[in-house]
Amino acid sequence: MLKGLGGIGGLGGLGDMAKMMKAATEMQGKLADLQAQLAATIVLGEAGAGLVKARATAKGEVTGLEIDPSILVASEKEIVEDLILAALRDVQEKARQRSEQEMSRLAESVGLPAGMKLPF
Repeated sequence: MLKGLGGIGGLGGLGDMAKMMKAATEMQGKLADLQAQLAATIVLGEAGAGLVKARATAKGEVTGLEIDPSILVASEKEIVEDLILAALRDVQEKARQRSEQEMSRLAESVGLPAGMKLPF
């Protein structure tokens, strides 16, 4: 009655399916570890030769901002605002680059082609 299950169109590929499921589970674990690592990794951005500095996680969450008191002059309000925006953009770009770099390493470590982007 169960004869021929290993043949063409049968259930002989279940072993391969189990391997794929195991690999997917391992990949999920590695991704979770990487997400935690990115959340704990701090990147720095700056503007105005270091007058404004921003900190963020490698996931892109801004965690801090430092402004040199010497630029806190009411008449320089627009310049300070521009420097803050520039520092935030800088730190977000560095976070994005770091995240891409780590995701690329993970993809290569599990045998995906170099340059293949993971969807997260």
